[in-house]
Amino acid sequence: MANETLLIVEDDADIRELLRFNLEREGYRIAESASAEEAHRQMAKAAPDLILLDLMLPGTDGFAFCRAVRADERTAKIPVIMVTARDEDADIVAGLEVGADDYMTKPFSARILSARVRAVLRRRAVEPEDDFNVLVRGPLEIDRTRYAVKTAGKPVTLTLGEFKMLDLFMKRPGVVFSRYQVVDAVHGEAYPVTDRSVDVQILGLRRKLGKHGALIETVRGVGYRLKAE
Repeated sequence: MANETLLIVEDDADIRELLRFNLEREGYRIAESASAEEAHRQMAKAAPDLILLDLMLPGTDGFAFCRAVRADERTAKIPVIMVTARDEDADIVAGLEVGADDYMTKPFSARILSARVRAVLRRRAVEPEDDFNVLVRGPLEIDRTRYAVKTAGKPVTLTLGEFKMLDLFMKRPGVVFSRYQVVDAVHGEAYPVTDRSVDVQILGLRRKLGKHGALIETVRGVGYRLKAE
């Protein structure tokens, strides 16, 4: 069951209650703010794992609030989903440009909202935790700027998908990633790939890494990981 904290920033009490009801059923902890100013005060005390943000707020609007969240290093990586009645293309583009991770228009389906929240949280969970362009894990070396890989000092040619997959594992050795997390990291949200397709891609990556392919371990019934050093 989920245990992340979601902050709802919405001035309409009825909509806040609707969001709370549906998301608490999914196991999320819920915090609420009726304005951007109140949300800033709450976040100064405890940062949420994700923000659900209305655009038409009293005082500071949602666009300005999102820009402020992204500009502050303490909150810059918190995912933001805009949930608003403004459905014009220009509003959606503006929302994404100021840093929103997703944009939903009212009225919305509770099931779709839950799916979007899960997808954004899952995607953020596998994003880079460092700014290093070159990672070395044992005999494996990956250069993100050149899209180059070496095993024991010898170059290896990978497809873009295989490169992204290896990059995911090397960023967090020892961490087990589900097939869904692998798909999100390599192909993006909601890409139509079966479990079997992921297994085949892993098999191809292992083959190209030669004897070092065994460093990518299968965790039965869960997913895959890079063997911790």
